[in-house]
Amino acid sequence: MITVPLTAVALSAGPVLVAAPATAAPAADPAGPLGGPQLAGRGVVVNRAPGVPALPKINAGSYVVADADTGDVLAAKDAHGQYLPASTIKTLTALALIPRLDAARLVRPSQHACDVEGTKVGLTPKMQYKVSDLFHAMLMMSANDAAMTLAEANGGMRKTLADMNAEAKRINAHDTLAGSPNGLDTDLGLNVRTQHTSAYDLALVLREGMRNPAYLSYMRAIDFKFPAPPSKKELKKGKKVGGYPIHTHNHMLPGEREAYAGMIGGKNGYTVAAQQTFVAEARRGGHTVVIALMKADRPPSPYAAKLLDWGFAARGKVQPVGVLVAPGTPKSSEKDRADGMLPDEPLASDSTHRAWLLVGGGTVGALLAILVLFVVLRRRRRLEGLRYRSAATPDDPGH
Repeated sequence: MITVPLTAVALSAGPVLVAAPATAAPAADPAGPLGGPQLAGRGVVVNRAPGVPALPKINAGSYVVADADTGDVLAAKDAHGQYLPASTIKTLTALALIPRLDAARLVRPSQHACDVEGTKVGLTPKMQYKVSDLFHAMLMMSANDAAMTLAEANGGMRKTLADMNAEAKRINAHDTLAGSPNGLDTDLGLNVRTQHTSAYDLALVLREGMRNPAYLSYMRAIDFKFPAPPSKKELKKGKKVGGYPIHTHNHMLPGEREAYAGMIGGKNGYTVAAQQTFVAEARRGGHTVVIALMKADRPPSPYAAKLLDWGFAARGKVQPVGVLVAPGTPKSSEKDRADGMLPDEPLASDSTHRAWLLVGGGTVGALLAILVLFVVLRRRRRLEGLRYRSAATPDDPGH
């Protein structure tokens, strides 16, 4: 708005000599992609070493294998690629809300939360549930109604999404944008532009969450009695609260049909759009390996077992291809935007407002430029006219 009118004035007033600014090539980001330059590619990256088996063939859009103790990324495929998370986003919901909500607090769900699409634990507005019950349901059996109720307990959807995205930024999960607390996508009108994460970020989230004892206990739980309104039989016995058993969806935990030795915990996810997603940690021989995979073509346990096996065989032997950064490492917000990071809550009204500001600002600037140019040219013509009349009229001292 200021530059354009001043330029118009300069052009109308005649040539002006201006010192040319020094030119230089654009500065490259010395840090490269978060975690290291080898993580920039979309293909498989691994540094082979003698005695280490070849990476297993995994039909997934993206994956990461890392040493959770040291943070070394041992191998990856499209580590920073942004994909729909499905229910693995619940690992971030838990990371953000466990410290914010009292586990013993009683919460009554809304009918809207109870009616959510997808997997549900069967909440009813007729009951109040402990926050800890809701976390069990959300992380064990991926209950979408429990996730929505936890968001309501945290002050509503808008605040919860803001808290989730702030937590993602705190731990440097800059590929992540939460658009829901439960991972539903097309049912909520969300797509990969408005809700996404990466295998790298899922590893960051789970690694950070597992440091919290409460988070770890929910992840390790296999069976849990979930409260419910009492049956007629229970009422006759004087019971005010009934219940029913719920069971984990992580088939790799001890005793499950795809049990993996050393499995600590993890979270699976699936929607038609996202396909199969999974993030998990296992511990063997005093060492912990974390894996994350996204957009897999089949239920993830067999893939996860192969990646974990390779991770335990490779840790300490292969040269890492990158590192899982620690929380608090600075990263400019402008770089985030350039990498595809969207605002925490991409509201259409906000985007429209910004667009109108840009259009309005440009229009006002153009009008001001035309007005200033018109005034300058009119003044120049007036001065030229006065000089012409002065030259055409003889000097008359008597006037």
